Amino acid sequence: MKLSVIIPALNEEASIALAVVRANALAPHEVLIADGGSSDRTVETARELPCRVIEAPRGRARQQNAGAEQATGDVLLFLHADSWLAPEGAEQIERTLQRSPKIPGGVFWHRFDSPRFGFRLIELGDALRACSTRIGFGDQGIFLRRSVFEQLGGFPDVPLMEDVLLMRRLREIGRLAFLPGPLHTSARRHEKHGLIRQTLRNWSLLSAERLGVPTEHLAGQYMPHFRSVQR
Repeated sequence: MKLSVIIPALNEEASIALAVVRANALAPHEVLIADGGSSDRTVETARELPCRVIEAPRGRARQQNAGAEQATGDVLLFLHADSWLAPEGAEQIERTLQRSPKIPGGVFWHRFDSPRFGFRLIELGDALRACSTRIGFGDQGIFLRRSVFEQLGGFPDVPLMEDVLLMRRLREIGRLAFLPGPLHTSARRHEKHGLIRQTLRNWSLLSAERLGVPTEHLAGQYMPHFRSVQR
């Protein structure tokens, strides 16, 4: 397996170095940082590290697609800049894809970097959702065969929820894998805005999208909230 790890980044100066170090701990074929026009030192910092830096149009979908276009591996793993996969995760991917050619990809059990009990409930809920619906989120580490990614045309060019839309398409091709990982992710968004409030906001976005509310409209409501976490 030639694993390409793709990390979209925007103003992640404080976390990008550790993200690259942890991505390289997977012993991948390559690590690519797809920057969306950071105004801090994200790009300068990343260029000093063992990774490739790609400048892309802003937007997680576009950044990840740009990274995938430049990647040379046969398996793609998309990680958020504030998330990291345990080293054994790479072996889990390889074993899973080799065992069953019909599995197009999947996600991981994720664990927030907070000891609060409420986060354990969110983790359990996300695991149950992923197992029952076979749809995972970007913060659970999406991996898939490069050939499948190209067949699907990459992430849909939408400003929000590109991960969910891709997962739905992926589910139509074959059975998604849900691997133990764990994939560790930052609790910063929940801790800044409140665990319950952030969870309810996520649920409301999913419900609105299922009811047909355009993602452009949802992004106009959600993106100011997202940017406040980055500051």
